[in-house]
Amino acid sequence: MTSEVALLRQRAQEEASRLPALLARAEQLAGTVLLGEHGRRRAGLGDDFWQYRPLRPGDSYRQIDWRRSARGDDQFVREREWQIAQSVLLWVDPGASMRFAGDRNLPTKADRARLIALAMSILLVRGGERVGLTGWKLPPQRGEPQILRLAQMLSEEGEDDYAEPEARGMLPHARALFVSDFLGDVTPVEAALTKAADRGVRGVLLQVLDPAEERFPFEGRTIFESVGGTLAHETLKAGELRARYLARLAERKARLDSLCRLTGWQHFVHHTDHSAQSALLWIWRAMDGGHG
Repeated sequence: MTSEVALLRQRAQEEASRLPALLARAEQLAGTVLLGEHGRRRAGLGDDFWQYRPLRPGDSYRQIDWRRSARGDDQFVREREWQIAQSVLLWVDPGASMRFAGDRNLPTKADRARLIALAMSILLVRGGERVGLTGWKLPPQRGEPQILRLAQMLSEEGEDDYAEPEARGMLPHARALFVSDFLGDVTPVEAALTKAADRGVRGVLLQVLDPAEERFPFEGRTIFESVGGTLAHETLKAGELRARYLARLAERKARLDSLCRLTGWQHFVHHTDHSAQSALLWIWRAMDGGHG
């Protein structure tokens, strides 16, 4: 037990030490994009009633509509249309597969995914948007403290090789950004986007890949092992697998493209040997162009 506690403490310290550097890099990256007129506040929408919903973790008691809550035992929040329209929800894959880097001079997929998501969050928050995570851990909020909370939670790592998108807590007509390599089972991705589309949520799938995953530069005897260590395959003729692998990768991209077209989302592939700025600019324009 003592060794487990020590290991957990060490991991926590490592995560904490990365936060200032991650925030600094995200701030610098966000600074390369002009803020412009991205805020979604529109005249005449600020007081429009949207719906009542149950009180959730993270809500302030000042938001409770006591008249509606007095009708029963539950507490309800009165949501206005502008509050919904200005909410952006993030999901960044915490799976072990994201910790892969094919070259020591390149960042891991996880590092690049966190950097882009956090830089996007900085731009959105400073543009007047509410930003949070899908699910119930971190509801959308404004303000600089939310950026620190996002940095902390985006830095959490999972144990499984592939993580499934979190699709709970989708606010009607909000926007969303999902960041992953999307190399695991695609069924949960389809379920998440279908659920989002049913609630009028539109967004971007950012697929982050290492260049080695695009080229498959392997020959001869090779042992392929997942980052999480749960999958392994040994072959004596790795080069003979290249054509089949590239065909399956192309099929996966096409499936994600089709899924996004069906649900009103957009799909973009980013490679870790390209600049993070190029991906951030693409997402920024995609999200901005999707205003209602």
